[in-house]
Amino acid sequence: MVRITEELVRRRAEHNNCEIFSLEEISLHQHEIEKLEYLDKWCRDLKILYLQNNLIPKIENVGKLKKLEYLNVALNNIERIENLEGCEELKKLDLTANFIGELSSIEALKYNIHLKELFLVGNPCTEFEGYRQFVVATLHQLKCLDSKEIERSERIQALQNYPEVKEKIREQEQAYLLKRAREKEEAQRRMQERKDKKQKQMESKLGFDSSDSLQNKENYQAEGDREQETWRTVEDDEENRRFWEEPTPYTPESRLETHRYIEEKRRAKDNIRESKKREKPLQTLVTAEGKVLNVNVPKLHFSLKDDEENNQIILDLAVYRHLDTSLLDVDVQPTYIRVLVKGKPFQLVLPEEVKPDSSSAKRSQTTGHLVVSMPKAKEIILAKQKVSTSIKDSDCNTLQKNARRSVQVEKLEVDPSKYSFPDVTKIIQKKEQIGQGPIRLQPEKITETKKSYVDFENNEDVPPLI
Repeated sequence: MVRITEELVRRRAEHNNCEIFSLEEISLHQHEIEKLEYLDKWCRDLKILYLQNNLIPKIENVGKLKKLEYLNVALNNIERIENLEGCEELKKLDLTANFIGELSSIEALKYNIHLKELFLVGNPCTEFEGYRQFVVATLHQLKCLDSKEIERSERIQALQNYPEVKEKIREQEQAYLLKRAREKEEAQRRMQERKDKKQKQMESKLGFDSSDSLQNKENYQAEGDREQETWRTVEDDEENRRFWEEPTPYTPESRLETHRYIEEKRRAKDNIRESKKREKPLQTLVTAEGKVLNVNVPKLHFSLKDDEENNQIILDLAVYRHLDTSLLDVDVQPTYIRVLVKGKPFQLVLPEEVKPDSSSAKRSQTTGHLVVSMPKAKEIILAKQKVSTSIKDSDCNTLQKNARRSVQVEKLEVDPSKYSFPDVTKIIQKKEQIGQGPIRLQPEKITETKKSYVDFENNEDVPPLI
């Protein structure tokens, strides 16, 4: 039996940040609910309530929803309209495809003065003679019945014939109630027969097992589980065919029985599935003799490389790109590596012994692959690479020369023609002494200076510089 719980209501109130005290609209359809409860205490501000396609037999525990404007309880097992007097703001009521046969129970809706729309399509009461006239005459506030607008002339005519129509409805109601009583008795008898039949089947199976228990056990073990499963499926198919082909009246009891039969079959399938999971043998990773096996249960592509330069072994495991890293468990041992991918083991025997403590595991940011680097336990010293004998003598000479140049200290050479830096060594010119005595002025050099200075003008009035 499915009931309305606080967890269910909060889960359906995601649009309201899972707050139920201020909830104004909620949809609880197709949850196989068998009782309407708790909503009038938890959600006092509800305005719209969807409860269609459940197994609710009675309208109850909604009288305190003063702000409720729309109630949808279509496709349920409701037989009577009741307990809606407290819904003062109710404007629309949907009772499509229920089992309402007491049409006189609509008189309880007289107190819902704001009710404008009512849906009773698919109920037994709609087959009564004078059904629409009775509803129109009884509920003066109603504007629309079964998606058809009520006209003024229709209401006037219904009120004129109301006493006669009411009497006819009472008679048809009584006949329907007697029919329902017989249907209930028939449903109870049929359920009791099925229970007795199941009990006999169980007793026959138990008796069969007790009489020939040893022989049966040996036979069953010889036949195997596969034949048992086929026998069960054939028996279930035959039972399903009998159940669905048997003609039964459409009543609340038959609808509830169908639901429970489907639920029972679903639970049986779930139990079989769980038993298969439990009976499934564990994957053997190491034999009884201690031999480690290669296992790839997740069926992932992988590559194992021997990196001789870095003296390590690299495993590239193509795990799923968007798989969360928390679902990976890496275990490196000296002779093998084991990776659990979502609980499924991947195990590989290594060609050489490795160092587990120095190993490292990383995820590729582009492909999402798991890359595990495992240094080898035996360290190998690699010799320097020798120059091959195929090199010509000239190439050897050039290599030797380049080596010598690299050994010698290189000096920086500066070309004076490209740079105009002053020559510091020639700032002070050497004095030329011609014989003895004072220094003579050399006219030749003066002429050179004249030539060197283009803008020089010789003014005789200016005394010479000594």
